[in-house]
Amino acid sequence: MTVSSGDDQVLESNSVIIGQAPLEAVLFDVDGTLCDSDPLHFHAFVEMLQEIGFNGGKPISEEFYIQNIAGKHNSDVAAFLFPDDVPRGLQFTEEKEAMFRKLASEQLLAIDGLYKLKKWVEDRGLKRAAVTNAPRENAELVISKLGLSEFFQAVIIGNECKHAKPHPEPYLKGLEALDASKEHTIIFEDSTSGIKAGVAAGMPVIGLTTRNPANLLLQAKPAMLIKDYEDPELWAALEELDKKCA
Repeated sequence: MTVSSGDDQVLESNSVIIGQAPLEAVLFDVDGTLCDSDPLHFHAFVEMLQEIGFNGGKPISEEFYIQNIAGKHNSDVAAFLFPDDVPRGLQFTEEKEAMFRKLASEQLLAIDGLYKLKKWVEDRGLKRAAVTNAPRENAELVISKLGLSEFFQAVIIGNECKHAKPHPEPYLKGLEALDASKEHTIIFEDSTSGIKAGVAAGMPVIGLTTRNPANLLLQAKPAMLIKDYEDPELWAALEELDKKCA
């Protein structure tokens, strides 16, 4: 799924990706990009917010979650959910992350085609880093569960930077950690805040419609949208990238 329909738009989207040749590095978000973890986060928020009587005790909707919580840093989530008591909000998010880790340790699945893309990246000797707003404990658990601990050469955490996504700093830190150039790097992301961060950092972003609707992601200006890593349009672009490199 490219940013808009029609052969001209497909070519335009591909040309943005191909323009990064020779490709040097690939940066990946974690939640929703390596694995479909949003349902686990959503479940944890629904259950724990109900327990404390948020929204009058009514479960939050998936739309509310996508608009206000998904992809955002925990400090922003805490301030949004508990505007009059941010310290309580931060404690709440810590407890929610512990619940997520319990669920993730039992139920985590990779995005379709992830290991096919992993092999493509490894076969070309590309540098790679994970860049996420998730707490380090979460990110390392997910990466380990997916068998990617040896794959990633760096893991950049938003709350360990001065600014988290949607600020570009985490992605710029990823480039710095890999000693890579933004002119030869692409990013995979699934949230508006992540796409905005990558675009602001000066790199083309391939967005995944894992859980967030395409019309919402398009507002952040990704170079391309794909369903998952089996998407034929992704592989058409990567094939053209290979040809240009050759």
